[in-house]
Order: sequence, then C-alpha cells, then structure tokens
Amino acid sequence: MNWRSLVLSAAICGLASGGLAHGAERHTDPTTPPLTDAVTPLPWKIGGAFELIDHTGAARSQVEPDGRMQLVFFGYANCPGICSAALPMMADAADILETRGIAVTPVMITIDPVLDTVGTMGPALAKISPDLVGLTGSPEALAEVHAAFQISFEKIMNDPQHGPIYAHGSHIYLLDATGRVLTLMPPVLPADHVADIVTKYAKI
Repeated sequence: MNWRSLVLSAAICGLASGGLAHGAERHTDPTTPPLTDAVTPLPWKIGGAFELIDHTGAARSQVEPDGRMQLVFFGYANCPGICSAALPMMADAADILETRGIAVTPVMITIDPVLDTVGTMGPALAKISPDLVGLTGSPEALAEVHAAFQISFEKIMNDPQHGPIYAHGSHIYLLDATGRVLTLMPPVLPADHVADIVTKYAKI
C-alpha cells in the first residue's frame, strides 16, 4: 500500500465490542513510511474556509485564533470506535510538540450536529483532554465543511448505549494557523510519529 492510499483509506467507527473495524484498541501499522526530511505539497486541493461554533459557544473559523497549527479530525464526541483512539493520540501529540516549543491545537469537527451540540461536546471531549476543541454548527455549514475536506460518512445503526453509529473517513488533517491543509495522516500512527511529522512542517 502506498502513502497516498494509506492516508485516504476510510475506517469504520463502530462499537469496539461489535466486531466492526477500528474499535478503541490501540493500532499498529507496519506500512507506515519512514520519516524523511522532505515535505511534499499535497497534489490536490482540499480544505477551505468555514464558519462554525466551538464547544464554548464561540464562533470559530478555519483560522486558529492563537496562531497555532491545528490537528483536525472529523467524527463525533461519543464515538466508541476510531475516534476514541484518534482524539487521545492527537492530544498526546500536541503535548509532545509543546515540549518542543511547537504550539498545536487538536480539533474535532462533528459529522452530526444533533449528537454534538455546544452543550454536549465540551464535557465529552474534556474526558479525553482539556485541550481538545470541538466544532459544530448548522447542518448547512457543516455540509460545506464536509464537502471542502472530502469527508464521507454513513449512519449504520442505532446503539442503545451510544446512539447513532457512523462509518466515516478517519484521516487527520494538519492545518497551519490560517487553515491551509498541509498534509494528511492516518490515525493509527503513534503520537510521537505524528509529532515528528508536524515538527517538519513547523520548521518550513
């Protein structure tokens, strides 16, 4: 599997106990390419401007208000599958980067504004990390973001404990402080590997 195929592969966000791919267990990926000093621009256009609302109720755009780089993942706050692995990993990578003097904000953009409201996202994400920023918005605003970032998802079932369960794309986007997409990463990478990739881009 080549690098582009790896970062564009979709993952199922399903119940860890339900036999679906990518539950809450830790993942390893033998196909992960070694790091190099080269930084390759993305060969296609992805991402764009948006106007959403964060978990505190404040307006939020693609521009990071404190001038930080951003690790962005699309999912939902109570997801029992790949989100429960990707979001803590992003927070851990941000902690590692802080020790290197590189400020990064981990961000989750919801795929379901009914599940993820201003009132529900904050407490759920705080259980993972106090540094996680959750973004939601109107169905129309989110549809524009999903299209810009080429996010696809499908509701596959209702679970009595977790509610709606979705299959959805699972790559992580690295954005600069202005919201420009720099690269994509699979969520199965270890936090230190993600931190090393971000460090390369921070030095450009």
